[in-house]
Amino acid sequence: MEGKMTNLLLVDDDEVDVMTVRRAFKKNNITNPFYVAHNGLEALAILRDEDNVTKIPRERRLILLDLNMPKMGGIEFLRELRADPELRATPVIVLTTSNEDKDKVEAYNLNVAGYILKPVTFTKFVEAVATLNQYWMLSEMP
Repeated sequence: MEGKMTNLLLVDDDEVDVMTVRRAFKKNNITNPFYVAHNGLEALAILRDEDNVTKIPRERRLILLDLNMPKMGGIEFLRELRADPELRATPVIVLTTSNEDKDKVEAYNLNVAGYILKPVTFTKFVEAVATLNQYWMLSEMP
């Protein structure tokens, strides 16, 4: 992700998880622009430039999405995102603790680029982020 400067939007309501993602990015020397939304409604407002605070560039976006959140959860957010003509092509990787088959099936039916279970240890999380970084560095992203 670093070389291409993809704009990353983490959608997660758990501050400890947000800090863990930041630490894992730092450990992997990922310096991309990094934005945070605490639920699906907040993420949509940011992506649609409706929050009047966060200005995330429209090009080269990648969303890291938790599924279990208040107000608007991840699956509901994905439905809204995919229904919006201006946002539907935005790549999304689910980053969650949910190992439920129904969540995986529904997420993939909504065209997520990947589904990653949050590892229990920080070391494993750093490894998962490194793998994610390599994947996006090698893939074509508009």
